[in-house]
Amino acid sequence: MENTGSTIFNDRKVCIIIPTFNNGGTLEKLILDVLKFTNQIIVVNDGSTDGTSGILLNFPQLQIISYKKNRGKGYALKRGFVLAKEIGYEYVITIDSDGQHSADDLPAFAEKLKTEPEAIIIGRRNMEKEGVPGKSSFGMKFSNFWFWVETGIRHPDTQSGFRLYPLKFINPEKFLTRRFEFEIEIIVKLAWKGVKITSVPVDVHYQKKEERISHFRPFVDFTRISILNTCLVFWAFLWIKPRDMTRKILSKPLKQHFREQISNPKFSNMNLALSIAFGIFMGIVPIWGYQLVTAIFLAYVLKLNKVLVAISANISIPPMIPVILFLSLKSGEFITQSDLNLSYSTHISFSLIKSLLYVYLIGSVIFAAFSFFISGMIAYFILALTRKEITPEKLQNK
Repeated sequence: MENTGSTIFNDRKVCIIIPTFNNGGTLEKLILDVLKFTNQIIVVNDGSTDGTSGILLNFPQLQIISYKKNRGKGYALKRGFVLAKEIGYEYVITIDSDGQHSADDLPAFAEKLKTEPEAIIIGRRNMEKEGVPGKSSFGMKFSNFWFWVETGIRHPDTQSGFRLYPLKFINPEKFLTRRFEFEIEIIVKLAWKGVKITSVPVDVHYQKKEERISHFRPFVDFTRISILNTCLVFWAFLWIKPRDMTRKILSKPLKQHFREQISNPKFSNMNLALSIAFGIFMGIVPIWGYQLVTAIFLAYVLKLNKVLVAISANISIPPMIPVILFLSLKSGEFITQSDLNLSYSTHISFSLIKSLLYVYLIGSVIFAAFSFFISGMIAYFILALTRKEITPEKLQNK
């Protein structure tokens, strides 16, 4: 059956990957349905112990990967990706073999590929329809929420296994997970690389509870997914978001960024003043090497203007470091009532270094706090005089 979809599959070098484990009851029908659109199919038999091997003997025209021990869906997909690349395919569409997905939706991916050749396309299921298990609907919402936290992208269905991947963005060796959590890891990490994540609507069918075969282990697999999300969240806030913010700041002169953020009507004068003051505070506190990362992370938590926080934290640039160190030591001397009385002839000893470090740490925190209040008050006073604040009601009506 030649149609637009099959033509695109051939022209764009698209293959279908079907990972399967003990889904002999639904696998054959799925393969026959997919063959209506293309014979560019890779089936990965992930250690099935039912009649799957016998079923696959009926399809000698397909590429088959089989191994005896079940390794997990993620492992199966990675094996499929490797083979697809070796054959020369440029895109893969993954489809589950449990009867949940319909091959009739393959043309929707083909059409979307015409306009989004650089994107991951995920089949967006209607989880509100009758017969959808409550735990599946909850799992989707749970996954969507953490995907948004980790990437800043709101996506309607991050758990669907019906997907199109551009292979040029995928190096299977770079992904650590090998079971259900792999499908979360891959879209998060590719989103971090700037790959667009989009969707197309697809049908979904869940068999009756007594007929349904699910290999998802609620406690074990949910724990693995939770551990993965925890790691991804930490990495997002410790590296990815600061990296993206730094790139954004460096893309334009600091003065231009500063003017744009000051004129941004979404932020109140108080928020802008606090953002400037907090950035200066973080630029002074003694956590050298981690100041910008910590500042941006806390700016997200405190809902401050992240760009202004990052710009203001640059008060600790090299020319300012001697000034900050000197004022921090003087603040520490004043608070601790110490008299370091340093000179070029002062003998350096461990006890002196210890005293200096103690005075500096105390003084830098005090100096940072003092700078926070002073800079915050000055910034708010200037903003109140020069900037017309837009109320939330006016902003909403714009």
